[in-house]
Amino acid sequence: MFRFLLFLLGTVSAGGPGLRNRTRPLPAGPYEDAEPTEIESPRGPGRTGRDTNPSPGPQRRRRVPSWVKWSVIVVVLGAIFRRALAWLVLAGLSGALHLVGIDVHLPHIRFGWPWQSITSGTTTNIDVGPWVLQKIEGISRPALGQENFNFVFTHRVSKSIAFWPCWYQATFYAVGHASATVNLNPGPAWWKPSTGHYRLRVLSQPGGGKPGAVAVTMVLPPPQLPQSVHDVSIDNIPSRPLAVQHSWTYPGLACGTVIRPQFQQSVLYAQAQRIAFYRVSHVGQVTRPLISAAETEAVQTIRNNFVQPTVNALGYTLRKFSIQWAPAGGTAGTRPPA
Repeated sequence: MFRFLLFLLGTVSAGGPGLRNRTRPLPAGPYEDAEPTEIESPRGPGRTGRDTNPSPGPQRRRRVPSWVKWSVIVVVLGAIFRRALAWLVLAGLSGALHLVGIDVHLPHIRFGWPWQSITSGTTTNIDVGPWVLQKIEGISRPALGQENFNFVFTHRVSKSIAFWPCWYQATFYAVGHASATVNLNPGPAWWKPSTGHYRLRVLSQPGGGKPGAVAVTMVLPPPQLPQSVHDVSIDNIPSRPLAVQHSWTYPGLACGTVIRPQFQQSVLYAQAQRIAFYRVSHVGQVTRPLISAAETEAVQTIRNNFVQPTVNALGYTLRKFSIQWAPAGGTAGTRPPA
């Protein structure tokens, strides 16, 4: 109520209709009009001589509201990343429905960034070969082909007492573990064009909304087998003793006192490790699976982690990919046989 009275008081003080009529100047003579005569303004008809905006300067330009700017930015980003946003919304909706126990079949949208798709009618002349090779030259870790193998070995101790032969031995079952390595990036000299170690063929160009196709062939050094006894290990859990043999005097007092057949674990482990290293270097039943595992790991690592993502980002699909292996001891200047 108090605010309403203040509003009425402000209206009266500012000048209401009655006050304006009372303060209007009276005519000075009998021939003078009570109302001022309207004078036609040079600006055009319908305007009086009074200028409501006497300032000759230009009017201030209205600034665009900030919410309009942000709305435009959001709309543009939503249009660019619409595929990723649609996947995110559907994933969240599917999770929420699954949480409350509602089974609804939602449309399937694969996640993807704008640069991973090709719009209709676009073509590209990008030389994908150097791009893919640049990714391959960034590989910093080897491919490891791991393999388990088992074997049997015997540990024997003998020490004769005068004319009495005194010996004791035990036979063990052991499981070895080793890895063969493949050097995925032998260095810049390996990838020189004259070596023929890297070939990329463009089978078709992207266009009409369809991706292009490429085929990649590489040559790598052969897998490297373990180089020292420390590159192999023995799995203690499945390893176990199988049998025990001894001389006729054992477990008599003489031989048993001299030998005391308690074998230390470090001695048994070292012997099993030496045998395992020999097998991964000379026994084909162990070396062939080990090399094959390393080659398979190398192909999967380069294709899935380096080559295929790069060609997909450039608008191509990897139609064919193969790795050939250089002869043992080959150098960067050796061209592999066709």
